[in-house]
Amino acid sequence: MSEPDEDVELDPRIQIELEKLNSTTDEINKLEIECDEANTTFRMLLNESTRRLKLLSKKLGSCIEKSRPYYEMLEVYKKSQRECQEAAVLYQRAHGVHAAAKETVALAEQRFLIHQHEWQFDNAWQEMLNHATMKVMEAENQKAESGRDHQKRAQAFKEVDEKLKTLEEKLQKSIIKSRPYFDEKILCQEQLNTQKERIEAIKKEITKTKNYYSDTLKSLEQISNEIHMKRQRKQSKCEAELLKGPREPGVGAELEPIFAELPTKNQFVSLPDITMELDKCELQSLGSMSHTTSSAVSLKDEHEVDNLEELDDFDVKMQGLSVRAKGEGKSFEGVWSDETKPDLFNNPLV
Repeated sequence: MSEPDEDVELDPRIQIELEKLNSTTDEINKLEIECDEANTTFRMLLNESTRRLKLLSKKLGSCIEKSRPYYEMLEVYKKSQRECQEAAVLYQRAHGVHAAAKETVALAEQRFLIHQHEWQFDNAWQEMLNHATMKVMEAENQKAESGRDHQKRAQAFKEVDEKLKTLEEKLQKSIIKSRPYFDEKILCQEQLNTQKERIEAIKKEITKTKNYYSDTLKSLEQISNEIHMKRQRKQSKCEAELLKGPREPGVGAELEPIFAELPTKNQFVSLPDITMELDKCELQSLGSMSHTTSSAVSLKDEHEVDNLEELDDFDVKMQGLSVRAKGEGKSFEGVWSDETKPDLFNNPLV
Protein backbone atom coordinates (compact mmCIF):
# COMPACT_ATOMS: atom_id res chain seq x y z
CA MET A 1 0.00 0.00 0.00
CA SER A 2 2.84 2.42 0.80
CA GLU A 3 4.89 1.75 -2.32
CA PRO A 4 5.52 4.82 -4.48
CA ASP A 5 3.82 3.35 -7.55
CA GLU A 6 0.62 2.92 -5.56
CA ASP A 7 0.63 6.41 -4.11
CA VAL A 8 -1.80 8.90 -5.55
CA GLU A 9 -0.27 12.26 -6.37
CA LEU A 10 -1.96 15.44 -5.24
CA ASP A 11 -4.38 16.56 -7.94
CA PRO A 12 -3.11 19.92 -9.31
CA ARG A 13 -6.69 21.13 -9.60
CA ILE A 14 -6.92 21.19 -5.80
CA GLN A 15 -4.13 23.75 -5.55
CA ILE A 16 -5.81 25.90 -8.19
CA GLU A 17 -9.14 25.85 -6.36
CA LEU A 18 -7.42 26.57 -3.04
CA GLU A 19 -5.78 29.64 -4.53
CA LYS A 20 -9.20 30.75 -5.75
CA LEU A 21 -10.59 30.31 -2.24
CA ASN A 22 -7.81 32.34 -0.67
CA SER A 23 -8.07 35.19 -3.18
CA THR A 24 -11.87 35.20 -2.93
CA THR A 25 -11.67 35.32 0.86
CA ASP A 26 -9.40 38.36 0.67
CA GLU A 27 -11.81 40.00 -1.74
CA ILE A 28 -14.79 39.31 0.55
CA ASN A 29 -12.96 40.79 3.53
CA LYS A 30 -11.98 43.84 1.49
CA LEU A 31 -15.54 44.41 0.28
CA GLU A 32 -17.00 44.03 3.75
CA ILE A 33 -14.54 46.59 5.11
CA GLU A 34 -15.61 48.95 2.32
CA CYS A 35 -19.25 48.27 3.19
CA ASP A 36 -18.64 49.10 6.86
CA GLU A 37 -16.85 52.31 5.92
CA ALA A 38 -19.63 53.27 3.49
CA ASN A 39 -22.26 52.69 6.18
CA THR A 40 -20.26 54.78 8.62
CA THR A 41 -20.08 57.58 6.06
CA PHE A 42 -23.82 57.32 5.45
CA ARG A 43 -24.50 57.55 9.18
CA MET A 44 -22.27 60.61 9.50
CA LEU A 45 -23.96 62.28 6.54
CA LEU A 46 -27.38 61.57 7.99
CA ASN A 47 -26.44 63.01 11.37
CA GLU A 48 -24.86 66.10 9.81
CA SER A 49 -27.85 66.63 7.50
CA THR A 50 -30.23 66.31 10.43
CA ARG A 51 -28.22 68.84 12.42
CA ARG A 52 -28.12 71.41 9.62
CA LEU A 53 -31.83 71.08 8.87
CA LYS A 54 -32.72 71.46 12.54
CA LEU A 55 -30.71 74.66 12.73
CA LEU A 56 -32.45 76.10 9.68
CA SER A 57 -35.86 74.97 10.89
CA LYS A 58 -35.45 76.72 14.24
CA LYS A 59 -34.05 79.81 12.57
CA LEU A 60 -36.72 80.23 9.88
CA GLY A 61 -39.74 79.23 11.95
CA SER A 62 -43.29 78.78 10.61
CA CYS A 63 -42.58 79.89 7.04
CA ILE A 64 -41.36 76.36 6.29
CA GLU A 65 -44.73 74.81 7.04
CA LYS A 66 -46.59 77.59 5.21
CA SER A 67 -44.56 77.13 2.02
CA ARG A 68 -44.59 73.34 2.14
CA PRO A 69 -47.56 72.95 -0.31
CA TYR A 70 -45.61 74.86 -2.94
CA TYR A 71 -42.45 72.76 -2.64
CA GLU A 72 -44.45 69.53 -2.61
CA MET A 73 -46.22 70.66 -5.77
CA LEU A 74 -42.83 71.57 -7.22
CA GLU A 75 -41.74 67.93 -6.84
CA VAL A 76 -44.93 66.82 -8.59
CA TYR A 77 -44.21 69.35 -11.32
CA LYS A 78 -40.71 67.97 -11.93
CA LYS A 79 -41.98 64.39 -12.03
CA SER A 80 -44.78 65.28 -14.44
CA GLN A 81 -42.32 67.15 -16.64
CA ARG A 82 -40.04 64.10 -16.88
CA GLU A 83 -42.97 61.83 -17.73
CA CYS A 84 -44.16 64.22 -20.42
CA GLN A 85 -40.70 64.36 -21.98
CA GLU A 86 -40.40 60.56 -21.95
CA ALA A 87 -43.82 60.23 -23.60
CA ALA A 88 -42.76 62.71 -26.29
CA VAL A 89 -39.64 60.66 -27.05
CA LEU A 90 -41.69 57.46 -27.32
CA TYR A 91 -44.14 59.15 -29.67
CA GLN A 92 -41.36 60.41 -31.93
CA ARG A 93 -39.84 56.94 -32.00
CA ALA A 94 -43.18 55.32 -32.88
CA HIS A 95 -43.72 57.93 -35.59
CA GLY A 96 -40.34 57.07 -37.11
CA VAL A 97 -41.05 53.32 -37.07
CA HIS A 98 -44.41 53.88 -38.74
CA ALA A 99 -42.89 56.06 -41.46
CA ALA A 100 -40.16 53.46 -42.15
CA ALA A 101 -42.71 50.65 -42.37
CA LYS A 102 -44.85 52.60 -44.85
CA GLU A 103 -41.79 53.37 -46.93
CA THR A 104 -40.85 49.67 -47.02
CA VAL A 105 -44.27 48.72 -48.40
CA ALA A 106 -44.20 51.53 -50.96
CA LEU A 107 -40.74 50.54 -52.21
CA ALA A 108 -41.75 46.89 -52.49
CA GLU A 109 -44.84 47.75 -54.53
CA GLN A 110 -42.91 50.16 -56.74
CA ARG A 111 -40.17 47.62 -57.35
CA PHE A 112 -42.66 44.97 -58.36
CA LEU A 113 -44.48 47.33 -60.73
CA ILE A 114 -41.21 48.14 -62.48
CA HIS A 115 -40.39 44.46 -63.01
CA GLN A 116 -43.91 43.10 -63.32
CA HIS A 117 -43.19 41.84 -66.85
CA GLU A 118 -40.19 39.89 -65.62
CA TRP A 119 -41.33 38.76 -62.15
CA GLN A 120 -44.30 36.70 -61.23
CA PHE A 121 -46.49 37.70 -58.31
CA ASP A 122 -46.22 34.38 -56.49
CA ASN A 123 -46.85 33.27 -52.91
CA ALA A 124 -43.44 34.50 -51.76
CA TRP A 125 -44.20 38.05 -52.90
CA GLN A 126 -47.64 37.88 -51.36
CA GLU A 127 -46.23 36.70 -48.02
CA MET A 128 -43.57 39.40 -48.02
CA LEU A 129 -46.10 42.10 -48.82
CA ASN A 130 -48.50 40.86 -46.15
CA HIS A 131 -45.71 40.86 -43.58
CA ALA A 132 -44.72 44.43 -44.47
CA THR A 133 -48.35 45.54 -44.31
CA MET A 134 -48.74 43.99 -40.85
CA LYS A 135 -45.67 45.90 -39.73
CA VAL A 136 -47.29 49.12 -40.93
CA MET A 137 -50.48 48.38 -39.02
CA GLU A 138 -48.59 47.53 -35.82
CA ALA A 139 -46.50 50.68 -36.11
CA GLU A 140 -49.62 52.74 -36.73
CA ASN A 141 -51.31 51.33 -33.61
CA GLN A 142 -48.18 51.98 -31.56
CA LYS A 143 -48.01 55.52 -32.90
CA ALA A 144 -51.65 56.18 -32.01
CA GLU A 145 -51.21 54.76 -28.51
CA SER A 146 -48.04 56.78 -27.94
CA GLY A 147 -49.80 59.89 -29.17
CA ARG A 148 -52.69 59.42 -26.75
CA ASP A 149 -50.29 58.83 -23.87
CA HIS A 150 -48.33 61.94 -24.78
CA GLN A 151 -51.46 64.07 -24.90
CA LYS A 152 -52.60 62.70 -21.55
CA ARG A 153 -49.30 63.46 -19.85
CA ALA A 154 -49.05 66.86 -21.50
CA GLN A 155 -52.49 67.76 -20.14
CA ALA A 156 -51.51 66.55 -16.66
CA PHE A 157 -48.32 68.61 -16.82
CA LYS A 158 -50.30 71.68 -17.84
CA GLU A 159 -52.65 71.29 -14.86
CA VAL A 160 -49.75 70.86 -12.43
CA ASP A 161 -48.06 73.92 -13.90
CA GLU A 162 -51.17 76.01 -13.30
CA LYS A 163 -51.47 74.81 -9.69
CA LEU A 164 -47.81 75.58 -9.08
CA LYS A 165 -48.19 79.13 -10.39
CA THR A 166 -51.24 79.66 -8.18
CA LEU A 167 -49.37 78.52 -5.08
CA GLU A 168 -46.37 80.64 -6.01
CA GLU A 169 -48.50 83.77 -6.17
CA LYS A 170 -50.31 82.95 -2.94
CA LEU A 171 -47.27 81.97 -0.84
CA GLN A 172 -44.61 84.15 -2.41
CA LYS A 173 -43.24 85.63 0.84
CA SER A 174 -43.06 82.31 2.70
CA ILE A 175 -41.50 80.64 -0.33
CA ILE A 176 -38.70 83.19 -0.54
CA LYS A 177 -38.03 83.09 3.19
CA SER A 178 -38.00 79.28 3.46
CA ARG A 179 -36.01 78.64 0.29
CA PRO A 180 -32.67 78.11 2.14
CA TYR A 181 -34.21 75.25 4.12
CA PHE A 182 -35.63 73.39 1.12
CA ASP A 183 -32.49 73.97 -0.95
CA GLU A 184 -30.44 72.49 1.88
CA LYS A 185 -32.86 69.57 2.14
CA ILE A 186 -32.50 68.78 -1.57
CA LEU A 187 -28.71 68.88 -1.25
CA CYS A 188 -28.80 66.52 1.74
CA GLN A 189 -31.09 64.10 -0.09
CA GLU A 190 -28.78 64.00 -3.10
CA GLN A 191 -25.73 63.29 -0.93
CA LEU A 192 -27.49 60.57 1.05
CA ASN A 193 -28.96 58.93 -2.07
CA THR A 194 -25.53 58.84 -3.70
CA GLN A 195 -24.02 57.18 -0.65
CA LYS A 196 -26.93 54.76 -0.41
CA GLU A 197 -26.44 53.69 -4.04
CA ARG A 198 -22.76 53.03 -3.32
CA ILE A 199 -23.68 50.83 -0.34
CA GLU A 200 -26.16 48.84 -2.43
CA ALA A 201 -23.53 48.33 -5.14
CA ILE A 202 -21.04 46.99 -2.57
CA LYS A 203 -23.68 44.64 -1.15
CA LYS A 204 -24.35 43.20 -4.60
CA GLU A 205 -20.62 42.69 -5.15
CA ILE A 206 -20.33 40.90 -1.78
CA THR A 207 -23.17 38.54 -2.68
CA LYS A 208 -21.61 37.86 -6.09
CA THR A 209 -18.20 37.11 -4.55
CA LYS A 210 -19.67 34.80 -1.92
CA ASN A 211 -21.54 32.90 -4.62
CA TYR A 212 -18.25 32.44 -6.44
CA TYR A 213 -16.68 31.20 -3.19
CA SER A 214 -19.49 28.66 -2.80
CA ASP A 215 -19.05 27.46 -6.39
CA THR A 216 -15.34 26.95 -5.73
CA LEU A 217 -16.14 24.82 -2.69
CA LYS A 218 -18.45 22.71 -4.83
CA SER A 219 -15.67 22.26 -7.38
CA LEU A 220 -13.35 21.05 -4.63
CA GLU A 221 -15.96 18.58 -3.47
CA GLN A 222 -16.34 17.29 -7.02
CA ILE A 223 -12.57 16.79 -7.26
CA SER A 224 -12.70 14.98 -3.93
CA ASN A 225 -15.39 12.67 -5.26
CA GLU A 226 -13.30 11.91 -8.33
CA ILE A 227 -10.29 11.07 -6.14
CA HIS A 228 -12.46 8.87 -3.98
CA MET A 229 -13.76 6.94 -6.99
CA LYS A 230 -10.20 6.56 -8.28
CA ARG A 231 -9.15 5.04 -4.97
CA GLN A 232 -12.08 2.66 -5.13
CA ARG A 233 -11.00 1.38 -8.52
CA LYS A 234 -7.39 0.89 -7.39
CA GLN A 235 -8.27 -0.92 -4.19
CA SER A 236 -10.25 -3.75 -5.69
CA LYS A 237 -10.01 -5.83 -2.53
CA CYS A 238 -11.89 -3.25 -0.46
CA GLU A 239 -14.39 -2.33 -3.17
CA ALA A 240 -17.16 -4.55 -1.89
CA GLU A 241 -16.88 -3.23 1.67
CA LEU A 242 -16.82 0.38 0.50
CA LEU A 243 -19.97 -0.13 -1.56
CA LYS A 244 -21.82 -1.76 1.34
CA GLY A 245 -20.94 0.84 3.97
CA PRO A 246 -22.02 4.48 3.83
CA ARG A 247 -19.47 6.79 2.29
CA GLU A 248 -18.11 9.55 4.50
CA PRO A 249 -18.26 13.17 3.27
CA GLY A 250 -15.63 14.10 0.71
CA VAL A 251 -12.65 16.34 1.26
CA GLY A 252 -13.82 19.78 2.30
CA ALA A 253 -17.44 18.75 2.76
CA GLU A 254 -17.28 19.72 6.41
CA LEU A 255 -16.50 23.29 5.31
CA GLU A 256 -19.53 23.66 3.06
CA PRO A 257 -22.11 24.50 5.77
CA ILE A 258 -20.14 27.66 6.53
CA PHE A 259 -21.34 29.13 3.23
CA ALA A 260 -24.34 26.87 2.70
CA GLU A 261 -26.64 29.85 3.07
CA LEU A 262 -25.30 32.81 1.20
CA PRO A 263 -26.45 36.31 2.05
CA THR A 264 -29.25 37.59 -0.11
CA LYS A 265 -30.67 41.03 -0.47
CA ASN A 266 -33.17 40.34 2.29
CA GLN A 267 -30.41 39.41 4.73
CA PHE A 268 -28.79 42.85 4.50
CA VAL A 269 -30.15 45.37 6.95
CA SER A 270 -32.04 48.03 5.02
CA LEU A 271 -30.99 51.65 5.34
CA PRO A 272 -33.38 54.17 6.90
CA ASP A 273 -35.72 56.13 4.65
CA ILE A 274 -33.89 59.36 3.83
CA THR A 275 -36.94 61.55 3.24
CA MET A 276 -38.65 60.37 6.42
CA GLU A 277 -35.55 60.97 8.55
CA LEU A 278 -35.05 64.48 7.15
CA ASP A 279 -38.74 65.37 7.56
CA LYS A 280 -38.53 64.51 11.26
CA CYS A 281 -36.15 67.44 11.74
CA GLU A 282 -38.71 70.13 11.02
CA LEU A 283 -41.54 68.33 12.83
CA GLN A 284 -39.53 68.13 16.03
CA SER A 285 -38.36 71.71 15.66
CA LEU A 286 -41.88 73.06 15.21
CA GLY A 287 -43.08 71.18 18.30
CA SER A 288 -40.35 72.67 20.46
CA MET A 289 -40.44 76.28 19.19
CA SER A 290 -42.52 77.57 22.11
CA HIS A 291 -39.87 76.67 24.70
CA THR A 292 -36.68 77.01 22.66
CA THR A 293 -33.81 78.96 24.24
CA SER A 294 -30.59 80.32 22.81
CA SER A 295 -28.77 77.11 23.81
CA ALA A 296 -31.29 74.75 22.14
CA VAL A 297 -29.10 74.43 19.06
CA SER A 298 -26.34 72.65 20.95
CA LEU A 299 -28.65 70.16 22.73
CA LYS A 300 -29.45 66.78 21.23
CA ASP A 301 -33.09 65.73 21.50
CA GLU A 302 -34.27 62.29 22.43
CA HIS A 303 -34.90 61.33 18.82
CA GLU A 304 -31.31 62.08 17.80
CA VAL A 305 -30.01 59.78 20.57
CA ASP A 306 -32.40 57.03 19.50
CA ASN A 307 -31.34 57.56 15.91
CA LEU A 308 -27.66 57.14 16.85
CA GLU A 309 -28.43 53.99 18.83
CA GLU A 310 -30.39 52.59 15.91
CA LEU A 311 -27.56 53.35 13.51
CA ASP A 312 -25.02 51.79 15.90
CA ASP A 313 -27.09 48.61 15.97
CA PHE A 314 -27.16 48.76 12.20
CA ASP A 315 -23.35 49.00 12.13
CA VAL A 316 -23.01 45.95 14.42
CA LYS A 317 -25.31 43.92 12.20
CA MET A 318 -23.35 44.86 9.12
CA GLN A 319 -20.13 43.68 10.80
CA GLY A 320 -21.79 40.29 11.38
CA LEU A 321 -21.67 39.66 7.65
CA SER A 322 -17.93 39.06 7.83
CA VAL A 323 -17.07 35.66 6.41
CA ARG A 324 -13.85 35.07 8.36
CA ALA A 325 -10.67 36.82 9.33
CA LYS A 326 -7.94 37.22 6.75
CA GLY A 327 -5.69 34.89 8.71
CA GLU A 328 -8.09 32.05 8.25
CA GLY A 329 -7.60 32.05 4.48
CA LYS A 330 -4.20 30.43 4.93
CA SER A 331 -5.51 27.59 7.03
CA PHE A 332 -7.57 26.06 4.23
CA GLU A 333 -4.54 25.15 2.22
CA GLY A 334 -3.12 23.14 5.11
CA VAL A 335 -6.38 21.31 5.63
CA TRP A 336 -6.67 20.36 1.98
CA SER A 337 -3.02 19.43 1.68
CA ASP A 338 -3.18 17.12 4.72
CA GLU A 339 -6.33 15.38 3.59
CA THR A 340 -5.01 14.77 0.09
CA LYS A 341 -1.59 13.40 1.08
CA PRO A 342 -0.81 10.04 -0.55
CA ASP A 343 -0.67 8.24 2.82
CA LEU A 344 -4.22 9.19 3.60
CA PHE A 345 -5.48 7.76 0.31
CA ASN A 346 -4.14 4.37 1.40
CA ASN A 347 -6.75 4.27 4.14
CA PRO A 348 -9.89 2.67 2.64
CA LEU A 349 -12.11 4.57 5.05
CA VAL A 350 -11.22 8.04 3.63
